[in-house]
Amino acid sequence: MPETDFLRDATVTPGKLEFFRDSVRFEVAGSIPIESVLSPRNPRVSILLKSSENSMVFEDIELKKNVADYSYKKSFVLAYEPWMEGAFLEARFFHGKKSQAQPNQKKILARGVIATPLLAKVGRVNPDEPIPQVGLYIPTGMMDADLSRSKEFLIRFDAGSSTVRLNNSNAQAIADLKAFLTENSAVLSFKITGIQSPENGEGKSSKLGMDRAEAVSRLLKDSNIIIRDSVSELTSRWNDWFDFRLLLREYERTSTHRKDQYYAVLLDGSDYQSQSLALRKIPGFSQVAKDLFPNLRAAKIEVVAKPLAGLNQAQTALLQQALSENLTNTGLDLADWAIAGEAAPRLEDKAKIYSKMTELFRSVIPYNNLAVVKMRQAQRTLDQNAKDKLWKEANELLYQAAKIDTDPHILHNQGQILVLQGKTWDAYKKLSDASVLTRNKDFLMYNESLRGALDIMRGDYKLATLRFDYPYTEPKDFFNKGLAYFLSGDFANASLSFEESVMAGRNYGYGFYGLAMVAAQSGQKEVALLQLDKAIHASELIYQKALVDPIFEEIRSSDEFFQIFRPSVSDNEN
Repeated sequence: MPETDFLRDATVTPGKLEFFRDSVRFEVAGSIPIESVLSPRNPRVSILLKSSENSMVFEDIELKKNVADYSYKKSFVLAYEPWMEGAFLEARFFHGKKSQAQPNQKKILARGVIATPLLAKVGRVNPDEPIPQVGLYIPTGMMDADLSRSKEFLIRFDAGSSTVRLNNSNAQAIADLKAFLTENSAVLSFKITGIQSPENGEGKSSKLGMDRAEAVSRLLKDSNIIIRDSVSELTSRWNDWFDFRLLLREYERTSTHRKDQYYAVLLDGSDYQSQSLALRKIPGFSQVAKDLFPNLRAAKIEVVAKPLAGLNQAQTALLQQALSENLTNTGLDLADWAIAGEAAPRLEDKAKIYSKMTELFRSVIPYNNLAVVKMRQAQRTLDQNAKDKLWKEANELLYQAAKIDTDPHILHNQGQILVLQGKTWDAYKKLSDASVLTRNKDFLMYNESLRGALDIMRGDYKLATLRFDYPYTEPKDFFNKGLAYFLSGDFANASLSFEESVMAGRNYGYGFYGLAMVAAQSGQKEVALLQLDKAIHASELIYQKALVDPIFEEIRSSDEFFQIFRPSVSDNEN
């Protein structure tokens, strides 16, 4: 007679183990039949949670003896550890000798732990993925401000000529242009327009105007003024009173009443020839033409440019001197130093500037911003001891900043470090306090996105959906938003957000993974496999997670599931 299956009634609730608010909670229940022939002697039931890298054995579950069976029920609350995600929960039955170490029967109750909330992106670094940007600098506002300015320069020509003469006027124009570009070297647009006056000697076509524009272009190159083709334009104007109208505005040798007469003609919408005849009938026009027409034998250079982010050449020289000679009287104020730090391209350069600023100024800016540098340097090392050291240094700097003044950036950065250290509850308090201190939308968008990610990890899924009501552009933020909707059961909005994550960055595999989760939960096996195939090729971490994630348990037994995990021939060749 075959041995009775003493674990046939053993069950776990919920049927799939889940991470929730930093723990895994479940209940194991069942019964052991008592039969006249095969009644177990010294029965015992225990459970084992085991993975390839770790295991957890629990004390025997207390059995209650009834008339026809022994019954048992016990609840468990386990502090979550990463190894549990790939573990299986096993019920074990013993009977016979009390000292027996090996179970008589085993039954797997659940495979894996659904840890979907831990997919929330909070700035942690994964080896095969782009390094997430963490920390918020206190900005000067100069990097984003519209500092563009426009200016015109005029190169004059002799009547009917397209040959540039470097007389005093033209030489000064070139010198002024060079000075303008030195101070405003980020050129947004550069337009050379060849113009010609209505005089008979200026020809009867626009060829002279274009010849003048091209001559000036050559002159600039010979003068070592090189402008990118993408922002440059060469054009000409002919049979057009536009430039005359501009000159007339500044002309002082006629009355306002007479100017109004000219403007009435110039703005009446008629063609060039009709306006020409009408202008010549206005008293005093011959004198106006004599004074202004020569200024239309020209090429006009119109430049829109702004300073490069950072200091100008003179200020940069003072900065370098202060850093190299350890000066305390630098000739630069706090704003100058802050702009220099903000514009510095490398973390090492920023660190030097902000470190020096802590010696020169009692301000939260250098302490906070140097802390951000430390945080971002920590992101670039996989050595945990080095990370811990940099986080400690960053926290010390933020503490010094907080002693000077209260600023939401300081609280955000303290919260971000706590997140990376795994102290999510303490981090949440810091981030919440930061949001109270400001109404700046840019800051709130960044702070609330991290706060929303923590809401997901804390199990407040509905609340998390409200955190993402901002115009995000980063795929991670769309993914976190989708995750919040997914975990709150709103699959329609989850799909939209995951799709937005894909649109924002197709190489960011988490959007595809989210779509695969939605499809799996909706019973769409083919769609889930299609999206999962795209997801696992974007990240090794996603690849490993998909292999054990209980969300895909129903499709994991299919050949199609494992087919997408098999390396292609080309992968093997590489």
